[in-house]
Amino acid sequence: MPSAAEQLAQNFNFSNFAKAKELKQRLLFTLGALIVTRLGTYIPMPGIDPEGMARFINQQGGGLLDIFNTLAGGAVSRMAIFALGIMPYISASIIMQLMTTVFPELEALKKEGAAGQKVINQYTRYGTVVLAAVQAFAIAVGLEHGQGIVLEPGLFFRLTTVVTLTGGTILLMWIGEQITSRGVGNGISLIIFAGIVARFPQILGTELEAARTGALNPLILVAVIAFAIVLVMAIVFFERAQRRLLVQYPKRQVGQRMFGGEASHLPLKLNVSGVIPPIFASSILLMPMTVAQFNAQSLPDWATTIIQLISRGQPLYLFLYGAMIIFFAFFYTSIVFNPEETAENLKKYGGFIPGIRPGKKTAEYIDYVLTRCTVVGALYLAVVCLIPEFMWQNNLSFALGGTSILIVVSVTMDTVAQIQSHLIASQYEGLIKKAKLRGARR
Repeated sequence: MPSAAEQLAQNFNFSNFAKAKELKQRLLFTLGALIVTRLGTYIPMPGIDPEGMARFINQQGGGLLDIFNTLAGGAVSRMAIFALGIMPYISASIIMQLMTTVFPELEALKKEGAAGQKVINQYTRYGTVVLAAVQAFAIAVGLEHGQGIVLEPGLFFRLTTVVTLTGGTILLMWIGEQITSRGVGNGISLIIFAGIVARFPQILGTELEAARTGALNPLILVAVIAFAIVLVMAIVFFERAQRRLLVQYPKRQVGQRMFGGEASHLPLKLNVSGVIPPIFASSILLMPMTVAQFNAQSLPDWATTIIQLISRGQPLYLFLYGAMIIFFAFFYTSIVFNPEETAENLKKYGGFIPGIRPGKKTAEYIDYVLTRCTVVGALYLAVVCLIPEFMWQNNLSFALGGTSILIVVSVTMDTVAQIQSHLIASQYEGLIKKAKLRGARR
């Protein structure tokens, strides 16, 4: 028998949506905030020649700049105030998660609940400012090495670049937090989602024009679109897939009444790490090539040879990319999910897995099951993210690749789930109000 929440979800219609005033306000706020983030990608940074920057991006396609440009919604190619995007905040968040497992003081803060999390979030913001400033300074120095990009190189240009790009990242971070608290969905994920989706019409138009002029075989384009649809279906399947561990709670007597004795499930997702592994793997691998593009003439012969071996599309690059995705999938899963803490919480509330002793044995069993799930999830991530590399070899755009589709599908699923939760809550409120009116009439 479906639960009450499932019945309400099955009975969803547009009349229920029209009655959910709070949800409509949240959706409008989210849409307005995302429009602001898109406008920021068209405001150019001072001291840059737009034509020279566009020419440089076209010449250096396929590197780290291409990936960052996709995640930033085209802001890098225009060198806009949001060119850094939200990546410094994501990096700072991951670093703080790592530090909470290393430093006991931060781990104690994490266990304090909302108050401790508030302090950790503040540290994350400070880390975002530092990372954004360092990256902005590196970008300023790199742009000065490019021909015809910077109008007036020097200390003042570097200072204004650091202030502008760091301020843009901080503004994006604040907008993302506002979307999370006052809108619908995860604000940070939605900003990345909006940047990728905004480039889809341009990318599709470019590919259609290539097919019309004969530069691209139309059959290949049709096959790629069909394969993208199949890929979306596969991503939805794997992102929703989970292993449910049966958890039993013992019966207990309070006075003359019996409580407990019910069973629930502990869900373990196949892909706990999300989209973090491919983003980090591609950034690390493409970093040397991007640095080499700025300093091509000053590199020794052995460095040039290594850069060529690990350049995009080469067999060594594909092998290292897949291996690093698998590594980061396991690494990040070990950070965000602690089997020992989960087992301790089950023991604290009297829950146990049938056939497994509470405590250490339960933690070992959860770790064993989670490891097997992560193997499947890591392989799935590697296959999905290696697909765009083969597409890139066939002169198809990166934005139509598996990594971008993975981000878009994951964020869409999460946002739709939150919208559905708000609708269910709204329907419950309507039922409660009707019940109260009936009680008053009686």
